[in-house]
Amino acid sequence: MLDSAFRQWLDANAEAIDQGQCDPHLVLAQIARSRLLRIGIDYELGGSGGQVGDAVEAIAAIASHSVAAAFVCWGQRAFIEYLLQSPNQALRERLLPDLLCGELAGATGLSNAMKYLSGIEALQIRGRPEDTGWTLEGRLHWVTNLRKSGFVVAAAIEHEEGGSPFIMAIPSTSPGLERSEDLQLMGLQSSNTAALAFDQVALGREWLLHENAREFLPSVRPAFLGLQCGLAIGLARRALDEVQWHLQGQASFLEEARQVLGERLENTVRELKHGLMDGRFIKQPAALFKLRITLAESAADAVQMELQASGGKAYLTAYGEGFARRWRESAFVPIVTPSLVQLRAELHRQAAAA
Repeated sequence: MLDSAFRQWLDANAEAIDQGQCDPHLVLAQIARSRLLRIGIDYELGGSGGQVGDAVEAIAAIASHSVAAAFVCWGQRAFIEYLLQSPNQALRERLLPDLLCGELAGATGLSNAMKYLSGIEALQIRGRPEDTGWTLEGRLHWVTNLRKSGFVVAAAIEHEEGGSPFIMAIPSTSPGLERSEDLQLMGLQSSNTAALAFDQVALGREWLLHENAREFLPSVRPAFLGLQCGLAIGLARRALDEVQWHLQGQASFLEEARQVLGERLENTVRELKHGLMDGRFIKQPAALFKLRITLAESAADAVQMELQASGGKAYLTAYGEGFARRWRESAFVPIVTPSLVQLRAELHRQAAAA
């Protein structure tokens, strides 16, 4: 799925991207140049056709070389998905071309909203109605793909006067919107991940993605989480490939374990794609939560198996640089919102209420 030039660029820059030594602007530019952002989007909208499941595979293909780059792709593609599902056609027509070619960075900003949807967290931005729109106040603590040269971020807004929460697209040029310095992360540093503060940010109705967050969020949650699953899928596949390379065809209990884990992984991927295609996850989010948990666990198991297959070499700097990065990446997969703890808590709550 990746062209050879992009694959070679990722392999040459994976460590630099992870450690923040690569210009984040280049990451999105390379992803856009590969045309992977267009997968799963209709031709008439500038896409290359296919389904959301194909976009999951595109993110997984990137993640097998760099989870940090895949994380950027997820943020961009998720925002594009919000536009595709928004009734605001004028906004879609205005922003989509620049998003697809990487001229404009799109940030999801809806992690807080997804936790709100499950009753885990209150919305962090409030909107006061004005004659032509709203004035926004609040903060988003962790948002990816906030490119310093320009971005647009989606956010769920609590109606200050008691109306339904709504979804806005907020451009980085908005007066009163302040981006923090990049967060200091253990890895995934060239991902333009920062916090946003909203201080009397005035926006007109032309930036409205949807007037009812409780209606919009369940409809986009399958794509939000499904695309996110691409991170775990790609990481798990790469680690299992590394296991196979280390074993070099030798008979070993690890080879049998690799095959079992590989089958579990691909069965879960097929189930994810089927659910995204037939729409069942809109009404059955618990089924999607369980798949997300299984895929995250598969990634962790695969990286642990890579360690066992490589032995002491994995702990030597000269040999284990790629493994060390994948280990850090595997530690990120369970905590990206919604975290596995949050998903399990929601599943427990649903089971108790049944």
